[in-house]
Amino acid sequence: MFFDFDSSVCDVFAGLPAPQVAKQLTLIIMAKDAAAGATAADSDNPIEILHIAYAADVELGREVEERLTEAEIEAVTVACPPTQEAVEALKAVNVSGRAVAVVSNNSAECVESFLKVHGLEKCVARVVGRPTGQPHLMKPNPFPLITAAERLHIDVTNCTLIGDSLTDIEAAHTAGTTVIAYANKPHKADLFAEAQADAITDDMQDIAAALTTV
Repeated sequence: MFFDFDSSVCDVFAGLPAPQVAKQLTLIIMAKDAAAGATAADSDNPIEILHIAYAADVELGREVEERLTEAEIEAVTVACPPTQEAVEALKAVNVSGRAVAVVSNNSAECVESFLKVHGLEKCVARVVGRPTGQPHLMKPNPFPLITAAERLHIDVTNCTLIGDSLTDIEAAHTAGTTVIAYANKPHKADLFAEAQADAITDDMQDIAAALTTV
């Protein structure tokens, strides 16, 4: 079973706000490319800004990605505890005999750091983070899901992804993976239904309960 990381397992930028990180990244871009910097200034999403940097210049993209990874690692050290009931869901998957892979557009380093801090590293068999230097392979590209399945030696079409975004749903559909959409905000349920998620839940405990009652 695949879990997205940000929101599904934890709120990555709870302690170090994403807009603050976005501003830091934008300043790096502005120093090298005024036009790209102006575009980046309109966004408070660090991942979007990473795409802008790479579109402007590969070396600039690498510089921004290095700083983003540092910020993500810093952020998860001060992030809130794991998403409510996420730990129960992870453990329920393990108890059911299934393996867990985290597939994230965040860096693998920040995911691994968070799991270690909260003693969850044994619950996760594989971590597939942002492909360094290849932002086009992040979700909604199915690459992370296909890679995770290969590392677990299972067919990606026999897997299920739990994610909280439309990009998760798109990646799952493209890969042929079942997707459970986690509607952690009220407005998301309708969006996920329209995107044809296989199932929708607003509580991770539902996942744990489903696995423990099968």
